[in-house]
Amino acid sequence: MGVVIVGAGLAGWRTAEELRARGYDGRIELIGAEQRPPYDRPPLSKKVLIEPDPPDPSLRADFAALDVAFQPGVAVTSLDDLPAWDHLVIATGALPIALPGPGRQRFLRTYEDALALRDMLKPGVRVAIVGAGWIGAELATAAAGHGCEVTVVEAAATPLAAALPAELGELTAAWYHAAGVELRTGVKVGSVEDGGLAFADGEFLNADVVVTAVGVRPAVAWLAGSGITTGNGVEVDEGLRASVPGVYAAGDCAAFWSRRFGRRLRVEHWDVALHAPEVVAANVLGADEAYDVVPYFWSEQFGRMIQYVGFHGAADRMILRGDPGGQRWGVCWLAGDLLVALLTVSFPRDLAQGRRVIESGTPVDADKLSDPAIMIRDATG
Repeated sequence: MGVVIVGAGLAGWRTAEELRARGYDGRIELIGAEQRPPYDRPPLSKKVLIEPDPPDPSLRADFAALDVAFQPGVAVTSLDDLPAWDHLVIATGALPIALPGPGRQRFLRTYEDALALRDMLKPGVRVAIVGAGWIGAELATAAAGHGCEVTVVEAAATPLAAALPAELGELTAAWYHAAGVELRTGVKVGSVEDGGLAFADGEFLNADVVVTAVGVRPAVAWLAGSGITTGNGVEVDEGLRASVPGVYAAGDCAAFWSRRFGRRLRVEHWDVALHAPEVVAANVLGADEAYDVVPYFWSEQFGRMIQYVGFHGAADRMILRGDPGGQRWGVCWLAGDLLVALLTVSFPRDLAQGRRVIESGTPVDADKLSDPAIMIRDATG
């Protein structure tokens, strides 16, 4: 019967690649909801919307070479839709959250979304972006770069409220203004209407294009009644095994148990989709490997490279590293004397060294860590 993989994004395709690389010679069936073969999503906001001649984000999947049966354009609605399987890998990703209202709202989730938005981003076009998270900031960067009149509205008091403490999110507000983007925080959208946004207080914002970027939800509704435990995604153990024998999950839809951080995590980042399939494939083939990742993420916005590694939910204190008013700075989170998370702004050296320190679990000296003149690797001990 073989392995059936539902979801033909990076996580699904990487699972097929890893199975073959590890010697699996049974049938592999890859089922995708989109008509396109597997492609990368990060270039959609970082290149497709911005560059005049962006590269094709295709993963260049060679189905024939790997002997993978690919079924595009198939929206799976229940386990009953699937062919028989010995092992099932759920890699269905996540779906954008929509706002109420009859007006047209755009999203940035698929390649088609990116291409459609790209055609709309012209000088003078009024663009309203709902949500000042990572994607909202990248959308604003692209739209402003094309000469659009951009307004970003955010229900929280600061940008990046869902990802970072308010005092850090507030530091990014100046980036919007410097780029000519109007940022309005503490604003709740009542509905998307023809011609713009109706706010909860009765105000109306005129816009030619409305893009909603208020987050995503794991695409697991199709598993209702299957016996597979879901909550904030498919709940899997540290080996990425679901509650039903033979079922695994990887990527944005997987809520995995983190041995390192002692809690369940669901990480919507490219790095997880790239590497989690290594553990899935190994365990499908009989191993007992654990996915004990240090999460990593990056964002390119307003001329800055923002990188984040670790998980600061486990921290008990935060240390600034450098001057947030400058071009290069960072933030360290500690749990006791352990570095558990690091955010850097245009500081790749710090990110690389910090990632290794977090992975090693080596204690750090907080005073040294707060001094940007001291390399992070030299703040250990």
